[in-house]
Order: sequence, then C-alpha cells, then structure tokens
Amino acid sequence: MPPSVPSLPRRLARTLRTSLFAQVTCALVLGIVVGKLWPDTATALQPLGDGFTRLIKTVISPLVFCVVVVGIAKAGDLKAFGRIGVKALIWFEIASTAALVIGLVAANVVGPGKGMNVDPSSLNTAAVDETTGGGHLPTTTEFVLNALPQSFIGAFAENELLQVLILACLVGAALLHLGHTKVPKILPAIEQAQDIIFAVVGFIMRLAPLAVFGAMAHLVGNYGLGVMRTYAKLIVLCYVAAALFVALLAVALKLVTGLSLWKFLRYIREEMLLALGTASTESVMPRVMQKLRRAGARDDAVGLVLPTGYSFNLDGASLYLSIGTLFIAQAVGVDLSLGQQVTVVLVLMLTSKGMAGIPGSAFLALSATASSLGAIPAGAVALLLGVDRIMDSMRVVTNLLGNCVAVFAVSRWEGALDTDRAKKVLDGEDVSAPDDGEKGLGGEKGPRGETGTEALAPGIPAQKPKELKEPAPEAG
Repeated sequence: MPPSVPSLPRRLARTLRTSLFAQVTCALVLGIVVGKLWPDTATALQPLGDGFTRLIKTVISPLVFCVVVVGIAKAGDLKAFGRIGVKALIWFEIASTAALVIGLVAANVVGPGKGMNVDPSSLNTAAVDETTGGGHLPTTTEFVLNALPQSFIGAFAENELLQVLILACLVGAALLHLGHTKVPKILPAIEQAQDIIFAVVGFIMRLAPLAVFGAMAHLVGNYGLGVMRTYAKLIVLCYVAAALFVALLAVALKLVTGLSLWKFLRYIREEMLLALGTASTESVMPRVMQKLRRAGARDDAVGLVLPTGYSFNLDGASLYLSIGTLFIAQAVGVDLSLGQQVTVVLVLMLTSKGMAGIPGSAFLALSATASSLGAIPAGAVALLLGVDRIMDSMRVVTNLLGNCVAVFAVSRWEGALDTDRAKKVLDGEDVSAPDDGEKGLGGEKGPRGETGTEALAPGIPAQKPKELKEPAPEAG
C-alpha cells in the first residue's frame, strides 16, 4: 500500500515545530497584530526582545576571539591576515561611499522633504537629547584609543569588538611565534571552546520567536502604523534606495566570486528574518559567522572581516544618513549646493565610522553633519524622531548583507574562499562541516589523512610520530 500522506494541518504543525523560519515568521505577524489591537499591553513586551539580544551579546566577544585566533593559527601567516584587514578596509570604504552617493542622488531626484516648510523653532529638540543621552560621536583620536584594550578581561566584559579583535590578533601571533611544541594544548582548547559557544548559541536561538514577537509588538504598539502615512514618501524612498544598493551588491558579488546573492539570501533567511524582527544585526552575528564558514569562507577572513564590518561598514546607516540630511534640509527650506552635498559625503564618511553601539548614533551623526555645513539648524534632526525606528529594518538588512558580501569578496580577493564549496552550499547540497577532516591536530586526520605529522602552520614545527620498534627476534 502507498504510504499515507499527512494531512495539511499535520504538515503545517510539523513545519512550525521544526523550522525556525516558520516560527519567526508567525511571531512577526503575531507581534504586529498584538501591537495594533492592544498597544498598551504590547509596549510592555519589549523585555522579550531586549533579553534575547543580551543573551546573544554575551557570546559574541568570546566567539569572535576564538574564531580569529584559530583562523590565524591555521592560516599560519600573519602577513596574510594583515592583507585581509587592509583589503577589508578598502572594500568597506568603497561600499559605504557608494551607499552615501546613492542616497544623495535618490534624495535629490525625489525630494522627500520638499514642500513641508517646517519651522525649526517649533521642533522639540529636547527629544533628540533624550534619545542620544547627551552623548557625542568620538573624534578620530578617541576612536583609535577606544579600539585599544585597557585590560584583557575588560574588553570582553564591555563587549568591545574592536578591542577583542586586537587581543585575538596578538594571541594568534603569539601562537605562531611560540610554535606547537611549546603550547601544544592551547589551540585545541580554543577550538573546543568555540564548539561550546556555538552550542550555546543554538540553545539561545530557540528563544528567537519570543524575541521577535516582543520586539515587533513593542514597535507597532509604541509608534503605531500612522507614522508610515505621515512619512510615506521618505520611507518608500529609503527602502527603494536600499533595494537598489542591494542589487548593486548582488552584481558585485557575482562579478567578484561568481556567487548569487539571492541564493545566499535564501541560505540565511532565518537569520535575516530574526535581524528584521529584533532590529539588530548583533543578534544574528554568531549564526552568520557559522554559516559563512560552512559556505567556504576561511576562518581568518570570517573572523576579521565580519566583526570589523560592524563598526566600519554600516552601508544601511550611510544610505539613511545621506537621505536624512537632504530630507531635513528640504523640509526646512534650505537648498544645498553641489559643493555642500560633497561636504555631506565627506563628513558622513567620517561620522558614520564607529557608530555601532552608541545610543542615538544616527542623530549624533546627522547633528554633526548639520553643524559642519552651517546652513541646517542642528535641532532640525528632530524631524526624524518619529520615523527613525521604522528605518531600522532597512538599515539592518543592508548592513548585514553588505558585511556578508564583504566577507565573500575579500576572501576571494585573498584566495581564502572555497568557491566550489560555496556554490554547493548555496544550491542546498548536503556538504560536510568545514572542519571535518581538516584539523590535523591531536591525532585527528588532516587534509591527506595524516595524524599529527603536519605542521600546525608555516613556522610551527610538526610533531613527528614516535617510531614503533620492531620486537626483538626470539632466541633459538
């Protein structure tokens, strides 16, 4: 007899039980419904999203440290790691500048703020101070000093990714310098710690639907859907410009690596939906790192490019800042010349760096840009208070995709990308984990089946296996 086909309700129940994507989608829709119908109750659900983000943040720093140290040690070439860093910064600057230019061109063509005729003196600038907490963007000197750790433990305790990256580079370089014979147990221990952290991430991810439900319900309950009608032109422009930039990323990825961005989107659809729901790219960093490694990007490239991109490659934020600056100018009736708009690009190229983790950083960057021009009242940034949270989804998606494309592109540029493996993974083929059969340590099989006979990395001497002595022939 042919096997019975499960009924539709059973198939849906099984999908909902086994698919994180289905769970997060349902939570997203449910959060919107609850936020619309019961806004007062919905605003109290924010701790669900905040709690999940806190749990994820606890594992980001140790995970980045482990991945970078292992990546440097296995690559065995600190100079190659330095080249990856330089190439990443070049890519970041090109991508973020392209985002700024696209934003300026789009705002000039559409003119989202034209005809509003807003009187800046009528705006509540105190709300901006409340959002930013009275903070300020760091100067170049402050930014560089803040990237240097004051203590080993402090960098992890304060979740300062750039400081953790520097520590990881130092530890990885020390491992290469000392060699496997002097510290034979350190690298396997770090690899095991990395496996444990990924397992913890798996446990935390089970709470993702609750986080998305709470965050979305709070957003809709607190801001409502009416703000979308008020700022419809600006919102549509930002999302269309972001779509154009993502299409540009897809072309760049195809030209540089031969990979399809749309297949990659399908590959990380769960992480993308979670980032959308929680309005945070940090909530998905561990999972995205894991998936990039599985898709053929080498550990050292993933460990350096992705975390650094969280501070230096905020493409979505750059797009929003350029559009937002022109929107404010148009709304208050200021016509910026071409020279002033070039100044906007140059200022935002600096102010958009290091924004991650600073409360109200978008408003701080906009205020700094307005002050540098001298033509726009700094208090006019209050115009964007009502719509800023709605833009989070656009910024999150664009930032995340921009950094993932940067990982693939820089990896390919440096020869640290297994393109064949990447294509198989993105096509949905079942491919073994990247570390399978490639450890070459502690008696485990290396790339050619040897057990511990190869060097850990260039410059680290190999440990030869002890020769087995032949038994002495018996007398007589």
